[in-house]
Amino acid sequence: MVPLERVISLNAGPVNPRGDFVLYWMTAFRRARWNFSLERAVQWAVELGKPLLVLEALRCDYPWASDRLHTFILQGMRDNRERFGPAPAFYYPYVETGRGEGKGLLRSLASTAALVVTDLFPAFFLPRMARAAAEGLPVKMEAVDSNGLLPLAAAGKVFSTALAFRKFLQKELPGHMGRFPKENPLEGISLPRLEGLPSEVAARWPEASEGILRAAPDALAALPIDHGVQAVETRGGTSEAEDRLEVFLERNVHRYHEERNHPDEGVASGLSPYLHFGHISVHEIFDRLRDAEDWSADEFGTGTSGARAGWWGMSEGAEAFLDQLVTWRELGFNMCFLSGDYDRFESLPEWARKELAAHRGDERPHLYTLETFESAGTDDPVWNAAQRELLQEGTIRNYLRMLWGKKILEWTASPEEALEVMIELNNRYALDGRDPNSYTGIFWVLGRYDRPFGPPRRVFGTVRYMSSASAVRKLKMEEYLHCFGDGE
Repeated sequence: MVPLERVISLNAGPVNPRGDFVLYWMTAFRRARWNFSLERAVQWAVELGKPLLVLEALRCDYPWASDRLHTFILQGMRDNRERFGPAPAFYYPYVETGRGEGKGLLRSLASTAALVVTDLFPAFFLPRMARAAAEGLPVKMEAVDSNGLLPLAAAGKVFSTALAFRKFLQKELPGHMGRFPKENPLEGISLPRLEGLPSEVAARWPEASEGILRAAPDALAALPIDHGVQAVETRGGTSEAEDRLEVFLERNVHRYHEERNHPDEGVASGLSPYLHFGHISVHEIFDRLRDAEDWSADEFGTGTSGARAGWWGMSEGAEAFLDQLVTWRELGFNMCFLSGDYDRFESLPEWARKELAAHRGDERPHLYTLETFESAGTDDPVWNAAQRELLQEGTIRNYLRMLWGKKILEWTASPEEALEVMIELNNRYALDGRDPNSYTGIFWVLGRYDRPFGPPRRVFGTVRYMSSASAVRKLKMEEYLHCFGDGE
């Protein structure tokens, strides 16, 4: 059973026992496995004796819609079509080919549904979209939280530091470790079969064509999205995500704690885009990791001091990885779920806002425009390399992502402008942008989740400072700079 603390009713509509099917509107957890939302929809379908219809839709007018983001999502949709094929559910992939074409689709399906289940995701436009959709539906609509190991509702406050949140996790998380979603919620389930879509739906909103699901160039070119941000080699979908997880566990997790910051070592998991688009679950990642570590929940440490290492009872590499996957990732989800201003400058801690305000008039070593930043045209070859990686591959390696943001703060006329530049570049080009974890990284640059560091510096005050020269001294990055460097 899905824990009820992960379920939120979005409206006061009734369950319609005469409905033709249970509708699962898949918006954030775009996968057929380890998915509390899908599991909740299956529960309802079994209880009501109804077929299950899974709608995965892709609109073309979401912010920063591009060939890059569309391709990654479409690759996941094609993967889902194969995975749902033999399952006792009807999978319906719908892709808008023109702005606003999908308007009315959900309402039309809901008019003959018993109820609607959707995903509870706390960031980007998804919370507003779900609530707005629920208001006009004639049946009950639930949103289900399948974001992290800790249910979003389990924390009743916003945590201001990773240390404080880690202490809370050490106390609270052990009680949730036996409440994982089912690996395959449709396995062994007998449901009535839906033979097809309602005729009026199929006529007005036909299933996505094979060309669109393959993200064929001609099909993408016909869509009203940003064609200047091209697709990257990294493929989307659950199968690719699971392959990457296996490689990480076999080759890199054992050295993650020592080498994750070194660009040349390439030990990062590469899973953040798949987590963002819901192609893989944190529960599945944890399950595979605990198998690799031969770990059980009774090996949890007993301390609640907030220490990074030692409380999981795993190897050093695994614990360092879990601190990123669980502590830092779910800290950002905590902020987005409970704070409506998570993406605004005013959400920074007071000390950081005061420091940045006190140094607002400081002379900057450079002042670059958004266009110069975007084209990797600064005077700093390390920063340019990080930006080129973002442009070409849709990601920036761990340490350099922090440095990338710190230099933008140093090279813009105000911290507010720096924030705008970081959000624009990250959300436009990063596969894992527009995510709570992305906003954690961007706002950490400006002091969120951090503490003052003295002595005060120009522009930064006591907000933590980072330099490219220091990065070159500390990190193994010769190959990285050769690959993404200025070519001089």
